[in-house]
Amino acid sequence: MSLPAAPAPFPPVPTERQLRWHELEFYGFIHFTVNTFTDKEWGYGDESPAIFNPTAFDAEQIVGTAQEAGMRGLVLTCKHHDGFCLWPSAYTEHSVKNSPWKNGQGDVVREISDACRRHGLLFGVYLSPWDRNHKDYATPAYIAYYRNQLRELLTRYGPIYEVWFDGANGGDGYYGGAREKRTIDNRTYYDWPNTIAIVRELQPMAVMFSDGGPDIRWCGNESGFAGETCWATLNAAEFAPGIADTKRLNIGQRPGTHWLPAEVDVSIRPGWFYHASEDDRVKTPAQLVDIYFDSVGRGANLLLNLPPDRRGLIHENDVRALRGMRQILDATFAEDLVRGARATASHTRGNDRRFGVANVLDGKRDTYWAPDDGVTVAELAIDLGRPVTFNVVRIREFLPLGQRVETFALDRWTDGRWEEFAKGTSIGSQRLVRTRFLTTDRLRLRIVQAAVCPAISEVALFRTPALLNAPTIVRDRQGSVAIRCESEGPWVRYTLDESEPTETSPLYERPIPLPWGGTVKARAFLPQEKACSGIAARTFGVAKAKWRVVRASAEARGGEAARAIDENPGTLWHTNAADGAHAPPQEIVVDLGETMTLTGFTFLPRQDGQTAGIPDRYAFHVSADGREWGMPAAAGEFANIRANPLEQTVLFAKPTTARFFRFTALRVVEGNHVTVAELGVLCDRG
Repeated sequence: MSLPAAPAPFPPVPTERQLRWHELEFYGFIHFTVNTFTDKEWGYGDESPAIFNPTAFDAEQIVGTAQEAGMRGLVLTCKHHDGFCLWPSAYTEHSVKNSPWKNGQGDVVREISDACRRHGLLFGVYLSPWDRNHKDYATPAYIAYYRNQLRELLTRYGPIYEVWFDGANGGDGYYGGAREKRTIDNRTYYDWPNTIAIVRELQPMAVMFSDGGPDIRWCGNESGFAGETCWATLNAAEFAPGIADTKRLNIGQRPGTHWLPAEVDVSIRPGWFYHASEDDRVKTPAQLVDIYFDSVGRGANLLLNLPPDRRGLIHENDVRALRGMRQILDATFAEDLVRGARATASHTRGNDRRFGVANVLDGKRDTYWAPDDGVTVAELAIDLGRPVTFNVVRIREFLPLGQRVETFALDRWTDGRWEEFAKGTSIGSQRLVRTRFLTTDRLRLRIVQAAVCPAISEVALFRTPALLNAPTIVRDRQGSVAIRCESEGPWVRYTLDESEPTETSPLYERPIPLPWGGTVKARAFLPQEKACSGIAARTFGVAKAKWRVVRASAEARGGEAARAIDENPGTLWHTNAADGAHAPPQEIVVDLGETMTLTGFTFLPRQDGQTAGIPDRYAFHVSADGREWGMPAAAGEFANIRANPLEQTVLFAKPTTARFFRFTALRVVEGNHVTVAELGVLCDRG
């Protein structure tokens, strides 16, 4: 009697390099360049190499921090959009060789790549296709330059596991002194097939990232989550670097032409480069764990950015948050609660042990349970042998055979019957299902529907430690600050002097008046359990109780300009009217109600997940009387605001006394109208 054959693969299926990438799950990004020293997110390209001078650069500390956090590799921004190279490239003078750091003899790429090898981490490179410095950008000559630099990185620094091609391509720049806007055709200019061929030749096992691959794709946001449904497949021909449908990238396409799994790229801070103003805005351990579950737990890989500071070190606050995250994850996955259990299945492929249900309990990725061909609805039950309390279920498919399951459900045995407690769609590399704490002695996985017979390699149960989330800090128009916790019970301590809240800090009992702005930090404590949350921090400008809109150049029904100063991030001033949209430039003028010394302004883009109307170029004027305005107090760009729509803080070159301000949106990232969630000002009280 012949043994049954293994199930046929369900295409598309991953390549060997993609399978190796899936096993990494969690690794780091390092954003470090002249922007670190100019306090910008995107450099313009005219920065002098002389400003790059870290005072205590230590690759061992950077890589060691990543290793301690459980990362399995690092991707270094060898060249960002500003064009400055972190290695002494033979093809440009705009590099570390003309910086004062190590008297021009330094090589950041060498030091990070060597440290990665010493610590057992893989090393990857980011080489921005856009170059705001190079005189030949947008001409054929630049492509030769770009490929020469790519060859340098792929031949000088050992094995490369990932090559990162960013989607930002073309726009304003220095361009060798031309100071102009240059645009390119994202699909054709870089001649991607031949650029990709260079990587395949020189680093055949390196995966390449871009919006459309060829190996891994963007998740469609920089907020830290893959879709609740996240297929590993995509129609690759519909995408290219900079050509992205964020919704489809987030959930994938089913069926898709290519295996193109998602990578979730997010920074541990609001920005990608280090800014001292964000030292108190580092994501808390609980937030980082949430990101892990919303990325790795949805079949994607997590690329978490760690920006070195001006010393050339990972800041202490970032290190502390990473350690807290690692402690929670280690405690969660220390024990698989199904070990020692017994499993049964509704179907087994030819009753062959090679495909038997016991394989889902052995903790191995290369064994799996499968029913016979044609069986697309099946179930397996796990007898735990004892009551077990859990709040995480991990399910894996056997990836070499493709992503086969369409929908699944999970049940527990309680009160003499099966009770469904979770259901979902895509599984893929792994699905981490988080639930409330449940107790049962039996668990059931139901394959509700599969495209072909399923192939499940693992079902596991885990229990997370109790997590205490950081409080939420909000303020109303009158300047009254409220601090809220998700649950009853914790004590909340706060500070107003920018120090860290401790158990001896003031106890929050009632709203705090803060009409002139300032920084509020808060932390929740459970003294009886010796537990505390991460620190929440909010910096506020002047309260808006006396503010009024004097005029707005365009205003749509339902998009009243007053919504730009109502302290509600969920409302919008917009210029998309029923009789037609009003394209930029558009402006809004606000009376502050009294004269004050202004030091800067804040702008919050829309927070509803849409990008239409978000300004990325602006001018901000101030006036004593609302009639005479003079030169702008500030003007420029909100860099990377499309992908990372966070509140922007712009400081003036010098304090200015005024009663009125005028915000002008000069250009938007998408659409033909303007949207603003909130505007604010910063004040010097003297």
